[in-house]
Amino acid sequence: MQIFLSVDIGASSGRHVAGWLEDGRLRTQEVYRFPNGMIRHGGHLCWNLELLWEHVLAGMRKCREEGLIPESVGIDTWGVDFVLLGRDGMPLGDAVAYRDGRTAGMDTQVSAVISDETLYSKTGIQKQPFNTVYQLMALRAQEPDILKNATRFLMIPDYLHYRMTGAAKNEYTNATTTQLVRAGSTVWDRELMRSLGIPSGIFGEIAMPGTDLGGLLPEVQRAVGYDCHVVLPATHDTGSAVLAVPAVDGDFLYISSGTWSLLGTESREPCCTPKARVANFTNEGGYEKRFRFLKNIMGSWMIQSVRNEANGKQSFDELCALAKQAEDFPSLLDVNDPSFLAPESMTRAVAGYCERTGQPVPHTLGETMSCIYRSLAKSYADSITELRAITGCTFGALHIVGGGSKDRYLNKLTAHATGLPVYTGPTEATAIGNLLAQMLRAGLFRSVEEARACVRNSFPIAKNEPDKKEE
Repeated sequence: MQIFLSVDIGASSGRHVAGWLEDGRLRTQEVYRFPNGMIRHGGHLCWNLELLWEHVLAGMRKCREEGLIPESVGIDTWGVDFVLLGRDGMPLGDAVAYRDGRTAGMDTQVSAVISDETLYSKTGIQKQPFNTVYQLMALRAQEPDILKNATRFLMIPDYLHYRMTGAAKNEYTNATTTQLVRAGSTVWDRELMRSLGIPSGIFGEIAMPGTDLGGLLPEVQRAVGYDCHVVLPATHDTGSAVLAVPAVDGDFLYISSGTWSLLGTESREPCCTPKARVANFTNEGGYEKRFRFLKNIMGSWMIQSVRNEANGKQSFDELCALAKQAEDFPSLLDVNDPSFLAPESMTRAVAGYCERTGQPVPHTLGETMSCIYRSLAKSYADSITELRAITGCTFGALHIVGGGSKDRYLNKLTAHATGLPVYTGPTEATAIGNLLAQMLRAGLFRSVEEARACVRNSFPIAKNEPDKKEE
């Protein structure tokens, strides 16, 4: 039996998931789970890379203990964040997190050199204040010596793969999130880098998902107790999640639902039109050079934040029940408003937004949750309307994958708001997509379509019908 290992690391937790084929179906087993989160260091919100690396090794050791030694392993994480290596191959400075405030005003500096319109036409990536291009500009302005002394740029999963193998590779799907890759290509836009004063020599050749980086370094073999191949998945977590969407061609509308809600479709060519830019859709790279034409929506980050502020005493089901009781509360939010990106208090941010926009201010937890839930569903519906107008596609159904697909109340609201049947699952789409890329490399599937068919046959998929309109 060929076993493959997905190391799927999100902003709040990570997991090692082993997978194999059995009687034509994909079987998975979570082997190890660990917490993740931002820490404050040196005045910035940062990722604890050493702790992440220790968890990567611990999970791989657990595989040996469970008798699940993999043929190959691959790591995926979120996008945009990076590590710079010095001449000694060690990180320079901290891995600052995308929610840190250091990029404030950097978009103005970039637009003084290249307009937003031109930048979008060149890269196809939506404008987000935390994009890598703005992070690098912040580093150039605030800590120029780090950028000057850097010899290599690696995204977070690139760095972890480098720790595994010694191979410093920039994987394609994550590279596209930097807003520094030419749209529709697999090469860096070095001319753009030079115009912005970003040293282009630190960016290596882009490697595609499915690339075999070789075996583990000897010290890593000793630490985990075995050797295996390291195969690049779509290292951007949404890229892996989209690979696992159990849709068929012609009906490809999805939300990868987690901390962020990534809503979009899959296309063979990027769409860099002015209409797409104004609607803030992005063209991130996907497996097999397919494009994830999607919009970032704030997602369950808002729900998680409010729950944490309530000391986590209520379960998510209890929060849904409170929201249902306050369904008549009328206020709605623009969930992508910058005030919701990293507020000190999400509850106060919601109240403040309502006050600024002249709407009733929520005074109870149920009213706050109702406001968030209904606003998310409305944002999904509005984004689908924009997507239809841009692409000319009608879309007959919506697929929701990822951890957020377990939120039955939000799924019901989404079906009602969009008027579409909503199919939910699998919940571990990112880990599954990571496994699929490794299995495709190993020849277990002949095509992406065959791999997706296996997902449809292997995991429970629930259906939520939209409410019937009253006559």
